[in-house]
Amino acid sequence: MKRKRLGLGKGFRVVFGNRRAQAAEMVIPPGDSEGGPKNRHRGSDQWLYVVEGTGQARVGKQSYRLRPGTLMLIERGDQHEIRNNGRVPLRTVNFYAPPAYKKNGDPLPRGRK
Repeated sequence: MKRKRLGLGKGFRVVFGNRRAQAAEMVIPPGDSEGGPKNRHRGSDQWLYVVEGTGQARVGKQSYRLRPGTLMLIERGDQHEIRNNGRVPLRTVNFYAPPAYKKNGDPLPRGRK
């Protein structure tokens, strides 16, 4: 069993995981974004849950509003960008299945550990 209290401080941080999935926290300052036109997880699905703040998720050619309580599934291979368009940090908890990142935050090839 693994357990951790999330800090939701700054930036992107892998919290923990196992061979099948992993959790990460992401905090985006107002006016900033993560991802972009070439950002995608080729081998992992990403579940994103908004804890605090507002923003926009661009997935492929579609744009979606983000606000507290929003749960979004970004499927493997979907190009995506998460943008904070609010006045406070956009705080999210993310789950990747299978894992998409090494412990230090570097991407894994094809979502494998």
